[in-house]
Amino acid sequence: MNMKQDRFLVGILLGIGILVALALGVFFTRRANIAYVDDSTPQGVTKNYLIALYQEDYQKAYSYLAEKPYKPSLQEFMKPFLNGYTGSFENSMVELGETRQTGEIATVQVLQNYGDSAPFDSGYRGLSDTHALLILQEGQWKIEQMPYEFWYYEWYQKTE
Repeated sequence: MNMKQDRFLVGILLGIGILVALALGVFFTRRANIAYVDDSTPQGVTKNYLIALYQEDYQKAYSYLAEKPYKPSLQEFMKPFLNGYTGSFENSMVELGETRQTGEIATVQVLQNYGDSAPFDSGYRGLSDTHALLILQEGQWKIEQMPYEFWYYEWYQKTE
């Protein structure tokens, strides 16, 4: 190898290193920039619930559940996430869409795109289009049901 080839190879490797460092920087800053929002609206409650799950703050996520018969305990709520009984949402992108409210009931559109690194990133749309169901209880919006990845089917069910 001559000197020109060595410099060219070093330049390519240096360029790759810079691109990897930039990609890692973007990845970690996006994860760190996820912040809670005002939870006085159905969309705010839905977003905060998802952020809490993503950050594994199960107590905060649990605080957004509706007070209804057979509500799971905090431990029962955490178990499906810790044991992998729910779908995987850690590598999916989430976007909240249209909110529809009729009296004390609201739905929030939850669009999921799989394969991205963090929730609320922008990207392509349409792999999963589901809805969160919320009810107004004592002046606060509470979650009654969420899409599969963020919910466990046994919650609020009478157990023997």
